[in-house]
Amino acid sequence: MSTADQQALTDALNAEYAAVYAYGVISAYAAADRNQIIADFTAAHRARRDATIDALKAAGAPVPGPAAAYPPPFTVNDPIPAAKFAVTVETDTAIAWRSAVERADSPAVRRAAAQALTDCAVRLATWQKILGTNPATAAFPGRA
Repeated sequence: MSTADQQALTDALNAEYAAVYAYGVISAYAAADRNQIIADFTAAHRARRDATIDALKAAGAPVPGPAAAYPPPFTVNDPIPAAKFAVTVETDTAIAWRSAVERADSPAVRRAAAQALTDCAVRLATWQKILGTNPATAAFPGRA
């Protein structure tokens, strides 16, 4: 695994750490009818986090640990801000995975990053739809 691959995966891993943490905050304030979506999306981020850790370990690359906390960029205290925070989380992870697609040297890392980006885009569209955003999708997800 090249240095570029390692750095791209490390940056994406940090975004996944933040996403897993953020979904804990989101779940505390989200509408009760969103519990299954939140559980599914949290599980997806945990799985992606774990797969990224495994890829880095398999390559003998250092694996950073998560930060102690990832504060939301705005106050999250009821269902609407919780859903908006989920949009931010999925946007941030999409940006990280898109960057990995662009920077990685290995076709295998680019494939994994492209799949992760696709998954983020689907989750982002789900939250955008919940919030009534039209259109719910972006032409180029992860473009900052």
